[in-house]
Amino acid sequence: MPQTPFPLPRRQFMLGSAAAAASGALSLAGCQPVLSQSLDHVSGGFVGQHPERGHALRDATASGPVANPSPTAGAAPDTPRRVHTLIAGGGVAGLAAARALNLAGHDDYALLELEDEAGGNARATALGGLACPMGAHYLPVPGDHNPHLQHLLEDLGVRQRVAGRWVYDERHLCHSPQERLYLNGHWQAGLLPADGITPDTLAQYRRFAALVAQAQRSSRYQIPAGFFEKNWSLPPDQQALDALVFDDWLNRQGLTDPHLRWYLDYCCRDDYGAGIATVSAWAGVHYFAGRHGFHVPGDAPADASAPGAGGGATDGGEGFESVLTWPEGNAWLTRRMAQPLGDRLHTGCVVQRIEATRHGVEVLALDIRSGQPQRWLAQRCIVALPVFVAARVVVNPPPALQAAASHLRYAPWVVTNLHLSRPLADRGGAAPAWDSVVYGTAGLGYVDATHQALHTAPGTPTVLTHYRALGDVSAGRAQLLAQPWQHWVQAAVAELAPAHPELASRLTQASVARYGHAMAMPTPGLLSRLVPLHQAILHNRPSNANRMQFAHSDWAGYSVLEEAFAMGLAAGQLAAG
Repeated sequence: MPQTPFPLPRRQFMLGSAAAAASGALSLAGCQPVLSQSLDHVSGGFVGQHPERGHALRDATASGPVANPSPTAGAAPDTPRRVHTLIAGGGVAGLAAARALNLAGHDDYALLELEDEAGGNARATALGGLACPMGAHYLPVPGDHNPHLQHLLEDLGVRQRVAGRWVYDERHLCHSPQERLYLNGHWQAGLLPADGITPDTLAQYRRFAALVAQAQRSSRYQIPAGFFEKNWSLPPDQQALDALVFDDWLNRQGLTDPHLRWYLDYCCRDDYGAGIATVSAWAGVHYFAGRHGFHVPGDAPADASAPGAGGGATDGGEGFESVLTWPEGNAWLTRRMAQPLGDRLHTGCVVQRIEATRHGVEVLALDIRSGQPQRWLAQRCIVALPVFVAARVVVNPPPALQAAASHLRYAPWVVTNLHLSRPLADRGGAAPAWDSVVYGTAGLGYVDATHQALHTAPGTPTVLTHYRALGDVSAGRAQLLAQPWQHWVQAAVAELAPAHPELASRLTQASVARYGHAMAMPTPGLLSRLVPLHQAILHNRPSNANRMQFAHSDWAGYSVLEEAFAMGLAAGQLAAG
C-alpha cells in the first residue's frame, strides 16, 4: 500500500505465458511463478514492518487489553512517565497530531510507535546506496480546499510565493514523462488503453467521463472528503453509490468495455487494494470525481482552470494533475514531519493497553529493544492506531469504535524493490517513465526510484519499485507470512518479463516489504455505516469524562495521506484545546 491517491502513477488479459504465470501464481497459495532465468545470483530479504510485533500484540490481546505489558519482564513500573498528551501510533495521522500540538505551542507530549521508524505506510529503504520507497510514493499537489497540507509543504520549502503566486519547487514535481502502459507489444503514453482501441471503446470512455462530470456537478467530491468536519454527512446521491458494488453499477450503466473495465479495476486496486468487484461504486466514482475527473485520450479538460487541470501529466483517464514525488517516496515527507519531535518520539514501543482513569489516561507499552514494560500517564491520549488495533487495546472501548472495527476489511500489500546493475532496454513506443504498468498482469507495475535524479549517467544502476495489492487474493495475508522473500521477487520479475525480458539478468539485489493490513477497503455500505460512527467519536472535545481522541485514515474508509493528515491535525487541535 501503498499510500496512493490516483493512478497517475502509483501511485489484464493477453500478454503471453509469462504474465499469465505471474498472475496465476499469486492467486494460488504456495505456487511459484515460472521464470526462464535463474535468480540465484540475487541477494535480498524482507524489510520494513515486523509482523511478529503486531502478532505478539494480537495474541496478547485476544481476550481484551493486557493487564501487564510483559509477563516475562515483570510488572509495569509503579511510577509512570507523565506527559500532558500521549499519541499512540506514528503513521501520518499521529505525526499530523504532533504537528498540531507543536503549532499550538504544546511541547509536553510523547509519541509511541511500534516500528523502528515513524511514517506508517510512508517509509523508505535503500538498495545499493539508492533510496527507494517501501510504500506510498507520491502526493497530488493539494488544492486550496486543503490549506493545512499546503502549509506543511510551505514549511518544508516545497512551495513558496514568487511574484504574488504560489510556485512549487521543480525538483519535487514529478518529471515528465510520468506514466506509460505496455500494451500490444509496445509502450503507450498514459495508463488508459488508447492505442488501437475501437470507436465503441472510445464511446464508453466518453460515457464514463460524462457520468463522472455529472457526479462532480451534483455533489461535493474532494480529498480529504470532509469526514473530519463536525456534522458532516454523506449526501443522498453518494449514499446510493455507497450501497452498490462498483462492478454492478458499471453493468447498470452499460459500461462493459474490457479496456475501460481493466483500467477502472487497476485504479481501484491501486488506490484501495482491491478491484471493481470488491469496492463500492462510491469509491470508484470518488476516485475520479474527488480529483481530476476522467479525461478521454486527446480531449482537453472541460475547464482548464479547474483544480488539477494543466498540471503537466500526460493524457489518459488519470491525466491533468501534478504530483510531488521523491526517490524515497512519501518517506521524504514523514521523516521531516518526525524531525521536530526529537526525543518525544519513542520507536519500537508496542502499545498494549489504553485506559481512561480518574487521574488521566494510563497507557501500558513494551519497549522492544530492552524488553522492559513502560507505564505512561497522560491528561489526553490521541489514539492514532488502525481501528482494529485500537479496538483491541482500549479498555472499555466506545461502542462507535467497536462498531467501526467490525465493519472494516483490510487489504494486504507487498512492495518489492529491484536493484538493477543498469537500466532496462527500451521496447519501443513511449519513452521510459516514472510509472510503468504492464497490461494484463496481477500487479500494479513499477516506479523508477531514480526518475527524479537530476544527473544520471547512462548505464548507471537504478531501482524499480514493484507494487502488488492482495485485497482480492484468497488467503493473501497468509501468503505474506508463508512465502519466502524470493517468491515475491520471482513474481515481480515474471510479471514484468513481457516488457523487460532482460530484467532477471540485470537484477542484483531485492528487498520485499509486507503489509498485512495496509489499507481499509471501501466496501459497499461501509461509508454509510462509518459516517455516524466517526461523527460520534471524532469530534468529542476532550474533557475529564472523555480524555481520548481518535485519528486514522481508517475512519475515512480508505487510505490516503490527505485523509490521515486531516484527521490527525483535527485531533491534535482538539487535544491542544
